[in-house]
Amino acid sequence: MKKRVIAYKKFSPALTARLQEAAELIYVDVTGTHGLAPLEDALPDAHGLIGSSVKLNAELLDKAPHLEAIASVSVGYDNYDLDYLTRRCILLCNTPDVLTETVADTAFALILSTARRVVELANYVKAGDWQASLGEPLFGSDVHGKTLGIVGMGRIGSAIARRGHFGFGMTILYNSHSPKPDIEREFAAQYRSLDQLLSEADFICVTVPLSPETTRLIGAREFALLKPESFFINISRGKVVDEKALIDALQKQQFKGAGLDVFEKEPLPADSPLLNLPNVVATPHIGSATHGTREGMARCAVDNLLAALSGKRPPDLVNREAWERRSQ
Repeated sequence: MKKRVIAYKKFSPALTARLQEAAELIYVDVTGTHGLAPLEDALPDAHGLIGSSVKLNAELLDKAPHLEAIASVSVGYDNYDLDYLTRRCILLCNTPDVLTETVADTAFALILSTARRVVELANYVKAGDWQASLGEPLFGSDVHGKTLGIVGMGRIGSAIARRGHFGFGMTILYNSHSPKPDIEREFAAQYRSLDQLLSEADFICVTVPLSPETTRLIGAREFALLKPESFFINISRGKVVDEKALIDALQKQQFKGAGLDVFEKEPLPADSPLLNLPNVVATPHIGSATHGTREGMARCAVDNLLAALSGKRPPDLVNREAWERRSQ
């Protein structure tokens, strides 16, 4: 008898066929007027879950006594209670490698857009205001040869460093839990404390995952350390930054500008002051939003889930202790 898989995300025909061949697949729509109710109704008989962008807490998952594995179509896993899943020996999988290069591209798109004022000046042209050569008040800032500070030197941070070092001749500073000699050799990167990095870099790019330790990692005190000519880029999670402090610093022009792909509340509310600041480039969480990358992430999630349900160790297992407990 096939195990039951609940999908709360649409998949391509090819991936849907794979899931249907290996399991009894049920799709539930969590975006409609009934919210999570269809998912809750399906949980009692679920062996596997696959999807993204839904917070699956203990209260919800208590309704799924047969649950064996969850495949999240994402790198971040802050929507899940890892301790709870591990206690129940429920395997949680993510998609860590597929989107690395695409998200690094997004980071540099924001770096270039903020520095060269691309969005602001494109709107300037569209509004019919370009009547003569640009004057100095509309000049942008150079990117090449500047200092790039990366907060969080994981896969994505490393990919950003590679672009900055080899593509733009930038000096690379980084902050992480510990120094990374391989990164230092490859990109001539230099380790800094967080305060040192914020005060030295021309571009600060935040790539850390959201955790209790990184929640509001960057606030008013940290923004006060930035150089007046610097730019702040966040592609990690909105809650890593104290958004109120960010808005205050931008309004006071404590630094040049910000490129933001993530926010404390998403979608970004229509009354957010960030939308009215000319020195902000705000994008709707597009880090991995390309056709190829999203399909690759979905394929990776399907691979993980089917491996887990067949009794194999999935390649992208987040809570390894859950697997070890199963093996005891």
